Amino acid sequence: MRTVEIAPSFEDWQAAARTLLHDGVPPAEVRWRETAHGEQRSLLTEPAPPPPSGGARVPRKFLDLAREAAVAADPTRWQVLYEVLWRLVHENRDLLDAEGDPTMRRLKALSKREGEGAAEFVPPGASLAELRAAAAKCTGCDLYRHATQTVFGLGPADARIVFVGEQPGDQEDRKGAPFVGPAGEVFDRVLAEVGLARTRVYVTNAVKHFKFVEKGKRRIHQTPRMSELTACRPWLEAELALIKPGVLVCLGATAAHAVFGADFRLMKDRGRFAPTRCADKAIATLHPSAVLRGEDETQQARLYGILLEDLRLVAGA
Repeated sequence: MRTVEIAPSFEDWQAAARTLLHDGVPPAEVRWRETAHGEQRSLLTEPAPPPPSGGARVPRKFLDLAREAAVAADPTRWQVLYEVLWRLVHENRDLLDAEGDPTMRRLKALSKREGEGAAEFVPPGASLAELRAAAAKCTGCDLYRHATQTVFGLGPADARIVFVGEQPGDQEDRKGAPFVGPAGEVFDRVLAEVGLARTRVYVTNAVKHFKFVEKGKRRIHQTPRMSELTACRPWLEAELALIKPGVLVCLGATAAHAVFGADFRLMKDRGRFAPTRCADKAIATLHPSAVLRGEDETQQARLYGILLEDLRLVAGA
């Protein structure tokens, strides 16, 4: 019996499953164990042999089902996934269409348990306070499983300007409010410099849970996938529908993609207003954290100048 230790994510399961398939290990000889984020895993402590060229391919439908099932809370999901994968490769390429198969019924049930997006959690006709309370219970994607809490938007419901960032950072996740960490300090500074009061703008994020990996005692930010942006979109849409901002400001590429679409290029398209279905005037600029990532003081000053220039446009709009 082989014990396989993975972090509870589709990506970790996929990597482990590839190794098991390569080694010819059947499902009955595998015991799956979840590890906490940052905990040392034992399966791949030595480099795994690469899969043979032209190795087994599986239908995209299976990968889609597997991603959905991976966010379920049921600890048996990894075994179910590997059993289906093994049978697809070694027994029946048409297994996904076998409606009466018990394992397939189990997989489809797992894939519908959670992780289908936030829409079902958004109460119709809710106020901002009611939305905030509902968002605290959201399990629309797997990010909620590791974050400390949901970090909802903050600001007045009649705000003329709404700022949208990417996701909460480490400090935001701990404190439960957006832009209160180091990037928040840059944000507050530039707002003050252009004459915008933080108390009069609404600040939120495209994704409401902190996505990270642990390295030692640190939690390192990870960029959300498009699927996670899509899953969380109903919360942002509900916020904007209530506030009806005159100006919508996207801070960083991820927020810009959520509002303008995946083809938006931040450094090419920033600093220009454009109408969107979210607001008549929408604009994108750097995320304040980009300033902090500057390699030296000269670069940080240049990046801050870009942010300042764009927010002066916002203040005057």
